[in-house]
Parts: sequence; structure tokens; C-alpha cells
Amino acid sequence: MPEIVFKGKEYVYNHHLSVPYRPLLADASKSVGAPDLSGNLVIQGDNLHALKSLLPRYAGQVDLIFIDPPYNTGNEGWCYSDGVNSPIMKEWLTTNPVDGEDMLRHDKWLCMMWPRLTLLRELLSERGSIWITLDDNEVHRARMVLDELFGEQAFIANVVWQKNFSPKNTAQFFSEDHDHLLVIAKNRDLWRPRMLERTEAMEARYNNPDNDPRGPWTSGDLSARNFYSEGSYPVSAPSGRVFDGPPPGRYWGISQEKFVQFDSERRIWWGEDGNNMPRLKRFLTDVKQGRTPQTLWFYDEVGHTQDAKKTLIEMGMLKDGESTITPKPVALIERVLELGADDNALILDSFAGSGTTAHAVLKANAKDGGTRRFILVEGEAYADTLTAERVRRAIRGYAWAGNQRETLLEEKITLTQFKKAREWLAKVDAIKRSEGLTDDDAAQTTLEPNAAPKRKRFDKIEVKMDDGVLRVEGVRRISELAPGLGGSFTYCTLGEALELEKLLSGEHLPERGALGAWLFYTATGATLPLAPKAAPQHYLGQALDKHVWLVYTPDLAFLKSPVAALTLSMAEAMQAWGRAYDAARGDAPRGHLVFAPAKYLSNKQLKEHGVDYAPLPFALYRES
Repeated sequence: MPEIVFKGKEYVYNHHLSVPYRPLLADASKSVGAPDLSGNLVIQGDNLHALKSLLPRYAGQVDLIFIDPPYNTGNEGWCYSDGVNSPIMKEWLTTNPVDGEDMLRHDKWLCMMWPRLTLLRELLSERGSIWITLDDNEVHRARMVLDELFGEQAFIANVVWQKNFSPKNTAQFFSEDHDHLLVIAKNRDLWRPRMLERTEAMEARYNNPDNDPRGPWTSGDLSARNFYSEGSYPVSAPSGRVFDGPPPGRYWGISQEKFVQFDSERRIWWGEDGNNMPRLKRFLTDVKQGRTPQTLWFYDEVGHTQDAKKTLIEMGMLKDGESTITPKPVALIERVLELGADDNALILDSFAGSGTTAHAVLKANAKDGGTRRFILVEGEAYADTLTAERVRRAIRGYAWAGNQRETLLEEKITLTQFKKAREWLAKVDAIKRSEGLTDDDAAQTTLEPNAAPKRKRFDKIEVKMDDGVLRVEGVRRISELAPGLGGSFTYCTLGEALELEKLLSGEHLPERGALGAWLFYTATGATLPLAPKAAPQHYLGQALDKHVWLVYTPDLAFLKSPVAALTLSMAEAMQAWGRAYDAARGDAPRGHLVFAPAKYLSNKQLKEHGVDYAPLPFALYRES
């Protein structure tokens, strides 16, 4: 398989391994509900470090990943900030932000994405999928990176999303009206999209004019162009009319024997008078209970960019007219969830931006009572004031005052129509008068003297020309209380990195839970399970072939004392408890892996008790 080559690839190929583990620190004051690291999370911090921090708890657990990374248009001002140990890439840190004049901007983008996609792959479950929005600047390079990291077979689809509702007539070449949405499965053999709900229009195609007890049906052509050796024979309608065969150049799609069977079962429709060319009845009960997703998504179904900004404006998160942020519409991510996540899925967005993914998850749960969870990661300073604040308002509800607009006239103006400016101005004036709003005092004389004043629906009428489209909108100022969707989340920051020097000196000792989760993951490759309720002291959890123990408290005096050492009595107690625990579950006896600062046992004694000993703190770095 061809591989993509870019400057810096050799330095970032395994960069994810050198990223330090930093525990998640919950901030109750910025959370909604009691802090819970197993629930919904909003994490502020570099997303590469945050993804590494999620591994101990969520490796192989995430069902759906949606990311909206920088498009690398040259106008976004994103910064390359990874501390890769390379002189070339350290120099990149001094040339930020990345702009259109940067001849290495594509290399930098690929170096930024490679380690993040690598960690996202580790977090994804075997039945999971990753969905990535991009435009034409990087989508072809992203495909090559994804093919290399996930395998060519993992590619499912390139969905085209119509992001603009009207063409941009100012475009130099083409009006770019779409974005790409790449869909990648961790395991193509296991992943399948969920079906979309059938539309009212689809249901309306089925009726029951002959009161068939099998219910509503629609009819389909019985003939086809493809040659069929048994597809030429005469048929007789109930009226007595004889058809010598299918229309010229076509063949019946079923044999004569099958036709006679279907006719006897009233599956053939001859028309209301029983005199028409036969058609096959297809019953609603026989069709899929849903519709197959397509790779063209139109804005009237999943929203457009203006919808996304309108939502933020209504929530008071964005001022009218601001254009520096490019959020995705909630409806777009709702569609992604509908296809790629069941009602108890874990969803991750590591380029969280304005928090649209969490908003979509909360809406989906409120709609069907699901228990979907989200994890958002945002490294910018607005992680609290925009990302998390939007989630707070979505959960609790929000009061807003804004402009509600209604389009009263929308016409594309050609050059010929432009020459009839007076006629268009007259139309606009007529609309204003009909709504009781006009600047022409003389026009009021057209009203009958005793006529009651018309109730104004709008506070003002706005007339705009946008990309050759004349738009007349009625604007009214309204105030409403949007109800909350319910739910909770924990706001987190990233703690200090686990560093060998600081552990040795006691300068920084991590909490037992954070250290235990990381040790369990590095030793077993699995996430730390919940310990049994009656688990003894020092027990971490059960792996496939061993019980894992950690003799540790974040107290340097304890760690240096004899009490923290693995002793014979301690090993005997671990072995006895493990045997009883495994026997109660009908399992074969497991061995034991014990992390401790010291031991008072010989290797022979350890072996006799089925114990593998790993000293602290060096055990932290054993895997590296």
C-alpha cells in the first residue's frame, strides 16, 4: 500500500509514546452536578495530552469519535505546539501561527494530526467509528494518513455536506458549497450504520386502494431491460385483456410460474378497473424499517453554517455579526449520532470548539431517554467561557432576547431584472405597507379613513442584496426561555505530568487513583475495572490472567517506611484472597502483579506465591 511522506514524519511516527501521562483533575465549581470522571467530561488542555490521559480509563471503550480539526485554509491562524524532540520541529514553534504563506503548512498539519489520530485509534472500540469534517485543503492527505493508520479497508464513506444555502457569486472559480465528512470504522467487519427514520413522504407512497388485509402497499414495474430467458410470456388481465408480453425491449422480472403464484396471492396489481399492465405489489410491512443513509447530505435536513451561528447567537454565546468562529450545526452531529451511535454510546470530540457535539448528545438523550455520554477536549482559553458554558446552558436552559426573522420575499436578480429596479422597489414598498410599516407618509392615505390600524407583526422590515439575491425580511424582537435538556458534566483540567525525577524526590506524588489507572493500563493494556466491593487493601483490579495490586499512598514518609514493602504475610494474603475470588467464579487461579516501593522476599518466595514484583517508581517507565 502506498504511504504518505511528509517532513517530520519520522519524528512524530511514535511521538504519542513520549507524551507524558497527566491525570485528570475535576473542578467542581465549573461542573454541573457532582464530579464524576466516569460520566460526561469537558476537558481543558492540549488535546494530545488529554487523549493520553484518557487511555487508562477509556482505551478501546469509545463508540464514536467526531472531530472538526483545523481545515488548514491558511486563514485560521492555528498553531503547531507539540514538543517533538527534533530541531526542525522546535523551530516550527517559533513560526506560529500557521498561515497561507507558510510553505510547510501541510507538513505541519500532518505532523499535528498523526499522533492524535494514533491515540484516537487506541481509544476507539472494535465496533467504533471516527467521523472527520474537512474541506478540499486537506481531505486527500487525511485519506492517506487514515489509510496508513487504520488500513484501507477501514474507509466507509466520504459524505458530502451542503454547508451553504446559497451560492457565493463572488467566488473566483466555483462557489464552494460543501464540506467532506470522512467515515472510518475501526473494524469494517463489525461496524454497520444504523438506519435513518423513514420520512413522511416515504410513508405517503403506500396506500391500500383494494383494502388488502396485508396493509398499505405500493406497486413497482414487473419488467426490466436485462435479458431473462423465462421473461417472455403472455398474461391475461382480470378484465379479459391479453398482454402478449412485457413492453418492447423488456422482459418480465419473474418466471411465468412465479407470476401465476403471485397473481393467486393478490400480489399483482392490474389497476382499479383490472385492465392495466400488471405491476408488483410491495407491502410496507416487507420493507426495511428505516432508510439507508446516503452520501449526499443537504442543508434542509442537517443544517448549514448559518444555522450553527444562529444557535450560538440565540444561546447568547455569540454576538450577531461575529464571524471568527465556524461551528457545525447541531442537526449535522445529530445525524452522525443517529447513524453511528446507539442510545448508550460513548462519544468523543477532541477538537470541541463551541461544544456542538455535547449539545447534540444532550438533545438525543432528551429525545429518546438514552444514556449516551460525551467527552469534549478543548485547548483554547475559551474552553470554560464558550465550550463548557454552552453545555451548561443547554443542560439548565437559558433566557435569550434576539431577533426573529421571517423571509417575506426572496428573488434572484438577473441583469434584466436589475434594469427594472423601480418595479422591485414598488414590490418592497407594497410589502412594507401590507405589514403596516412604511416610511412613506403619503401611502397611509390609501387606507380607509375609519379603518382600524393593522397590528404590526414586525418591528422593522430589512431589505438586503446578498450574492445577487434580493431578500426582504420581517424582523421582530422577542424574548423567550429555552428549556434545559437536563444532564450533567464534570469540568476537568490536566494535572502535572508523572515525571521520574519528581517521583524520586517526592516533589510531586500523584493521587493513588490516577497512578493506579495508569499502571494498570501500561501493565495489561486494558482499562481499570471497578474493584469488587469487598476488595482488600492495595487491590487495583482483575486483568485477564492476573490480579493487580498497588502498595502506595501519596506520602513520601509512607513510601520510605517498611510498611510499604511487600512482605511474606502480604503475599500469602494476596494469594489466598485471589484463590478464593477465582474459585467463587469458577475461574482458574490467576497470578499476581504487585507494584510496591520495596520487597522483603526472595525471587524464589515470589515465585512460590505466584507473584510478579514491579518496583515503584521505575515501574511507571517500564513499558517505555
